Amino acid sequence: MKKSFLIICLLNLALTLPAKAFDFSILDPRIASQEKDSDTTGKKESSVFKKNVSQPKQTQKLVPLRSSSVKIVAVVNGDIISTEDLDNRINAFIMTSQIPMNNETKSMIYQKVLTATIDEKLKMQEAKRNNIIISEEDIDASIAGFAETNKIPLGKLPQLLRKNGISERAFREQIASDLAWLRLIRQKSRLNGEITQKDIDIEKQTALKDFSTPKVMISEIMIKKQNAKDIDSLVEILKKDPRFELYAFRFSESPTAANGGKLGWINKESLPAPIAKTVEKMKPGEISQPIQIGEDYYIIRMEQTFNPEKDKITPPTDEDIRRFLENQRTDIFATQYIQDLRQKSVIEFRG
Repeated sequence: MKKSFLIICLLNLALTLPAKAFDFSILDPRIASQEKDSDTTGKKESSVFKKNVSQPKQTQKLVPLRSSSVKIVAVVNGDIISTEDLDNRINAFIMTSQIPMNNETKSMIYQKVLTATIDEKLKMQEAKRNNIIISEEDIDASIAGFAETNKIPLGKLPQLLRKNGISERAFREQIASDLAWLRLIRQKSRLNGEITQKDIDIEKQTALKDFSTPKVMISEIMIKKQNAKDIDSLVEILKKDPRFELYAFRFSESPTAANGGKLGWINKESLPAPIAKTVEKMKPGEISQPIQIGEDYYIIRMEQTFNPEKDKITPPTDEDIRRFLENQRTDIFATQYIQDLRQKSVIEFRG
């Protein structure tokens, strides 16, 4: 769905993860609220995973997807992704999201993790080309933050990873990739200039005018046609599992995935006709069947409805709008950046 629909999606709804799920902001910069300054490594913690300590070979996997022999899955600009790499990241996905691996989700999880692992390679390669360096101390500080946020004793984190079939090496690699990418995106996006007061005033006027008419608050999951073979299964899962925003964050291919699929308040007239027709019949909390628009499929959840004659709103502050515009600008930039990297790369799939 086009960005023009996202008038104030970040102003009224903050992405809230279910209590059962780990806070995995440390694993994915799209939901990291803040990164420490690149020259700051935070408090000195005892390193849980020392740089030169050899890692024990994994003998047990949370999800035994393949045989024990290690094979090459893909080669990204000369960098290898092995079955071991993929298994580690699938298990990390399951641990952090608490999305179960079963017949309904297995194919979606595998495809999502494979794409993310390829992107991980591309991000690290691009960060190196731009002289972005993530130190062992940076990674240690992020691991300590992850443990603290999720109330895991720092000394027990290695045991937790092993229990969930995740090697310490793979865990550190994911963190390093995301830290490097976040640092690179922030560095590059600053070149686009600062958000001005004029930008804020224009957005505020648009938002207030927009709330003079009835509208709906909806969330979306968008899956491209070539990846949509399991979309009916996803709809059935969403009807049983209330964590729509978590599934949107992990599976949606729309830019709104970074915000849990939330589109915010939208005029029905602004929606594509097939979605508007579906939304017209929906009640809050309901999940739509897949809606095809061109080469994309959409799953919609109705959140709320708004009637200006009955309902009141709290106008967004200048700081709310500034934060929204900055996030929107960074989101657009990062999405285009990774798409460009994919198009320029040589990616070979094996087996």
